[in-house]
Amino acid sequence: MSGPQSVDRALALLDAVADAPRPLSAKALARRVGCSLSTVYHLLGPLTARGYLLRGPQGYAPGPRVASLHRSFQRHLGAGTAIDALLPHVRRTTGAEAYFTAYRGGHITVIDTTAPLTDTQHPFAPGLETRAHATAHGKALLASLSRTARRRYLAAHGMARLTERTITNEERFEAELVSVRNRGVAVSVGEADPAYTCLAVPLPGRPDHALSVSLPLQDFPRRQGEVSSLLTLAAAAFPTPSE
Repeated sequence: MSGPQSVDRALALLDAVADAPRPLSAKALARRVGCSLSTVYHLLGPLTARGYLLRGPQGYAPGPRVASLHRSFQRHLGAGTAIDALLPHVRRTTGAEAYFTAYRGGHITVIDTTAPLTDTQHPFAPGLETRAHATAHGKALLASLSRTARRRYLAAHGMARLTERTITNEERFEAELVSVRNRGVAVSVGEADPAYTCLAVPLPGRPDHALSVSLPLQDFPRRQGEVSSLLTLAAAAFPTPSE
């Protein structure tokens, strides 16, 4: 086996290991990927040798090269020491989990967060954001695009109804984004997850980057003004590209 099929299956193995809550055996990987055990072993060898996977007594887990790729990913999308300091600061001042999100190449990605990776209850995990129309960070980033670029994004990713509050009509969504631009703050009240509200602001001089926080829905009415102000102040202190 060689060429594109081999690459595709190697990537499928990486995805399977990354998505699993615990290490996976070669047999389990063969079942998940849908190929023979001999093919799996053929691919696991170089993936392990290059550090993309680690083999332990319980099976295969992500290797150290994955962490290096993630750091490179963050660097290319504008995250660095400033973000490393900003997110914990926002977490301390607001008492809410903080997120750093970017738009690039037609995709919106949650790059980093203060929410523990082990906390599976939080709905905004690092990775591709497929619900941008229903999230505050998605609205903040989409509001900065031209309407043509925004229509292209929505046509590619859709506007699925995630809760009864989700905006699924494009014209209504455009009106929502006008409000976002006027206020300078985007809000999603139970639109992506019925238990959470999120607020977001674009970073000054970086309209393709957003800073956001999430709150339990019941905390939003009494904390909206306070958290919006703290989030805006934190974003204003972030260095602009020329600094």
